[in-house]
Amino acid sequence: MSGNASQWNRRSILKAGAAGLAAFGPGLQLFGASASAAAKLVVQYDWLMSNGQIGDVAAVANGYFGEAGLEVEFSPGGPNAATVPPVVSGAAQLGQFSESPQLYAARASGVPIKIIACGYRTGPYALTSKPAKPIRSVADLKGMRIGTQPTARFAIDAMLAKNKIDPSEVTIVNVGFDKAPLVRGDVDAIGGWITNTQALSVVGDDRIDLLLSELGLASYANVYFATDSAIESDSETLAKFIGAVAKGWGWVHANPEQAVDKLVAAYPEIDAGWEKKTIPLVLKLSFDDNTKKDGWGTFDPASIESQIALLDQIGQYPNGRPKAEDAYTTEVLELSAAERPKLGAPAS
Repeated sequence: MSGNASQWNRRSILKAGAAGLAAFGPGLQLFGASASAAAKLVVQYDWLMSNGQIGDVAAVANGYFGEAGLEVEFSPGGPNAATVPPVVSGAAQLGQFSESPQLYAARASGVPIKIIACGYRTGPYALTSKPAKPIRSVADLKGMRIGTQPTARFAIDAMLAKNKIDPSEVTIVNVGFDKAPLVRGDVDAIGGWITNTQALSVVGDDRIDLLLSELGLASYANVYFATDSAIESDSETLAKFIGAVAKGWGWVHANPEQAVDKLVAAYPEIDAGWEKKTIPLVLKLSFDDNTKKDGWGTFDPASIESQIALLDQIGQYPNGRPKAEDAYTTEVLELSAAERPKLGAPAS
């Protein structure tokens, strides 16, 4: 990600209200191939297009959507856009959240949406520290000053709860998105998206990055979702989209540097040099032993259950936790199984 994309939960779920609909405008229309009779799909993304969507862009550039009989329009998000309203209203047929907790929060508030596939195997939110006061494991957390964005505070609380660490043993400092507080020594570690390599570079090459998943906090990222009604009425079209995107990610796996070139060609504001340094990390976040077994986009329902339970433990659902089975469906993955490449993490 680039810019302010280091935020864990990019905007409050409250922005899923009616005001968000007014912010929804026409997106960038992309066509996989000549598709005069193609099914039209609008995809509402949570944030600006960046390395987390490189497989989606490859699916366009290589014509995979057209091959699947789809005409696809990407509608990027951003700090003043809302992800849910276009999908619920039918202006978009599916959306993508930055992190799985956003979907759980929406479901808990009564929004009828479900996860249909997950692009990243784990959330990219990490704690970055320096060798003078390193955080390399849970054992190093106590006594540390941790800088985090207010919207990511719940993730730190969940990580501490998971490891049975009293919050009083850690000092939490509210910070923004730049890494200056860590560079100045105002904090001992700072949170942010590990794929923000350009922003992290100011800390130095000797920095220590530790994903929250390595500290016990499971989550999924780049979560594709659709409404209950869309899944019930047209799961086959959703499956065609996920199958084409999966093929795009499979091509990126085999051609990472060429994929960056295609991403930059579509979105010239993205820096090719930084993205070529970042693409190995993006692929490690996208592929693992589970995708080697079950294909890109897969997720574990048991993990979703445990994620919701932990978030409930720290008080994230004041009106009651959502049922895990209401937060996902495996139907779209099952329908697209033949198209989704079974690939593991690329060799280092």
